[in-house]
Amino acid sequence: MSVTDRGPTGFDVARLAQVTQPTVSRALRNLPGVSPETRERVLAAAHELSYVPSDRGRALVTRTTHRVAIVAGELTNPFYPELVDPLRGALEAKGYRCVVVADDAGSASLPALADGSYDGVVLTTTLRRSTLPRDLTERGVPHVLLNRVLDQAESPSCGVDNRLGATQVADLVADLGHVLVGMLHGPVATSTGRERAQALSGRLRQRGMAVRRDLTRRVPFAHDEAEAAALDLLTRRTRPTVLVCGNDVIALGALSAARRLGLSVPADLSVIGFDDIGMASWPVIDLTTVRTDLAAMAGAAATMLLAAIGGEATPVVRRITPALVLRGTHAPPP
Repeated sequence: MSVTDRGPTGFDVARLAQVTQPTVSRALRNLPGVSPETRERVLAAAHELSYVPSDRGRALVTRTTHRVAIVAGELTNPFYPELVDPLRGALEAKGYRCVVVADDAGSASLPALADGSYDGVVLTTTLRRSTLPRDLTERGVPHVLLNRVLDQAESPSCGVDNRLGATQVADLVADLGHVLVGMLHGPVATSTGRERAQALSGRLRQRGMAVRRDLTRRVPFAHDEAEAAALDLLTRRTRPTVLVCGNDVIALGALSAARRLGLSVPADLSVIGFDDIGMASWPVIDLTTVRTDLAAMAGAAATMLLAAIGGEATPVVRRITPALVLRGTHAPPP
């Protein structure tokens, strides 16, 4: 059977380019370890033979799929699509196709992630005490946590420096002169919710300010629940003059509550978020918040995952430095 009859294979390209078949695979995937001259020779041979790489054939020969599972819940939260997009771009630039696996209520299936369908896994909504990362480790599945860390750092993780960002917010609130500080923290089961809450309260106390339990609520990272909690705080006899929120979606709920009550932001009430999702900068919202560099986080996570796939991973936590973004929802207390 001729090449024309059966279609060209990677072995045919290797024979024409006078290299090994693994070299063809690495050259076509633009991986390290192939000289520019060799890569050009392989590309020319592939073009001459009209060769199209087969994912199925590559998986059978190399036991790789060049697919990565991105496990994400809360996809209605704008933060996650904005995080997944640069992550997908970074991985696809290295030859990997990405599959988003819904993880509503932490239901991602270990068998589905560890059955050989994926070369690696990115976990974006892992809870602090989740056993899934350890299960993946025991199954030999390369993985990395993105935007979350475990209480015990057993897996490569990349996230923003939540404590630094929350400290910056606490200093802003103190410098503005607020005394009645309302806090809408995120879920304590998440590292983001816990770290931001702890750092905010700790820094306020360092600045000599009272942290009042009656002005503190914990809510999901969701608009409606945040709006309800904010309404509860803002209809008290002694209401806060600022609401510090666990993320931007919670802050949007707080802004909705203020509007429903006829409060002017920031003249009557300051609102501060965390993450700087795209809509936070819209003129109609103009939210003061903490910027999380999602592209930097995604790029770092992709690099860590590729290292894990290459067998080079060690448990490490990388933190991306945040930046306070001053927009139009903060002011001194009325």
